[in-house]
Amino acid sequence: MEDLIILNNLRKVYRMGDEKIIALNDINLSIKRKEFLCLLGTSGSGKSTLLNLMAGLEKPTRGEIFIDKLPVHKMNEREVTRFRQKYVGFVFQSFNLIPTLSALENVALGLTFQRIPKSKREKMAKKILTEVGLGNRLHHKPSELSGGQQQRVSIARAFVGKPKIVFADEPTGNLDSKTTMEIMDLITGMARESDQTLVIVTHDIEISVYAHRIVYLRDGNIEKIEENQNIKGEAI
Repeated sequence: MEDLIILNNLRKVYRMGDEKIIALNDINLSIKRKEFLCLLGTSGSGKSTLLNLMAGLEKPTRGEIFIDKLPVHKMNEREVTRFRQKYVGFVFQSFNLIPTLSALENVALGLTFQRIPKSKREKMAKKILTEVGLGNRLHHKPSELSGGQQQRVSIARAFVGKPKIVFADEPTGNLDSKTTMEIMDLITGMARESDQTLVIVTHDIEISVYAHRIVYLRDGNIEKIEENQNIKGEAI
């Protein structure tokens, strides 16, 4: 399987007044097509910063980011917006749903930027919300949904445009243990079905059982990379 994501000597430095904070220090990493990769580390390890760089949400201080051979590190704002629309889906810890919109409207909104006609957007949003078990909650606003249901809306929004890569940043951080397993089964099942690459950021080692490889981050450095021989949810 060929590499979809390649990171070369990636470094990210933040400045706070006179202080210099090294968030990532010369990261070299490649991620294959269809791979499920887990970035594991405590708060401040650099895992979310690394995800943000790969997703084009932040620029590196130094280094290269290639996704599908495209130089993300060289893209201007317009190019990176177009890149994210085509390549990237996001699942966030805090769901990031618009409170005044229904579940259907939240999911369909992302498709607006892809210039898909309204009738088709609604049809696609309805179909994927039904797939994530919310066919009877289409017109509910986020405040009328449980935490697990809100995360299902977030997952539907991430997958509806069929991106090549889904980035999940602490996707179960606000959920109880039972809902956590249901949500992880759902995310990995949908990514597997559509041959997507999945990058999961977490502090919870139990989430890493869903990944092919686990990258341990500490103080902005890769401490070690482990292969997972017993991937949860994968057919033997």
